[in-house]
Amino acid sequence: MKAVLFDLDGVLYQEDRAIPGAVETVAWFRRHAVARLFLTNTTSRPRSVLVEKLDSMGIPVEPGALLTPPVAAASWLAANVDGPVALFVTEQTRTEFAGLRQLPADAEAGAAAVVVGDLGEEWSYPLLNRAFRLLMADPPPRLIALGMTRYWQATDGLRLDAGPFVAALAMASALQPRVFGKPARPFFQAALDLLGVEADMCLMVGDDIRGDIEGAQAAGLRTLLVRTGKFRPQDLEGDVRPTAVLDSIADLPAWWQSSGF
Repeated sequence: MKAVLFDLDGVLYQEDRAIPGAVETVAWFRRHAVARLFLTNTTSRPRSVLVEKLDSMGIPVEPGALLTPPVAAASWLAANVDGPVALFVTEQTRTEFAGLRQLPADAEAGAAAVVVGDLGEEWSYPLLNRAFRLLMADPPPRLIALGMTRYWQATDGLRLDAGPFVAALAMASALQPRVFGKPARPFFQAALDLLGVEADMCLMVGDDIRGDIEGAQAAGLRTLLVRTGKFRPQDLEGDVRPTAVLDSIADLPAWWQSSGF
């Protein structure tokens, strides 16, 4: 094993609090010079805000070591789509797409691509229907999904993520989304390329049995599931089997050493 990928929300922190042991674990891997990258499907905030959040918790991360769906999607759109994009993302996240032509917020036609991220409580029927109308153009625009995560764990309980809204739009428009983020295999491959390691030499640490574990396994990585964040006991009763399961990120250094890595 030469590298590790860390999920953020539910693994390193919960809302605005670092999970006990997270700071020490990341520092341990830094001291031991293990290659590492931080992955997240968070699309409600730009990468700069996430870097600041981690730093405030005592987890310093260089922007280049944090891979997010908006960053990956903006790069792909710039190289592959000629025309304005319609953004269904938070105002903060729009900054990641500053270099692209953006469709006016009230337009219902003329998009070359429709980008869907996590809008949380900003979603409404008129907003969702506007995205649907844009997708029904002839020829249809590209449907870009900033992840297909089903839900996430907030302090007040589970909340819907971007995945269900993308699925609704894909079903209604009969378009296949291009996914940037977990569990899409290209997203994990992009992480491996950044680290310069092969899949079987890398460990993915996550709390989501589908988005983190199943997605990483499909890309050939080893996987470790932590019992924090959105983890539920029934996750271990399905067909997805992680390489290992730990109570929390705090137990990772000891497990890494005992496994002979």
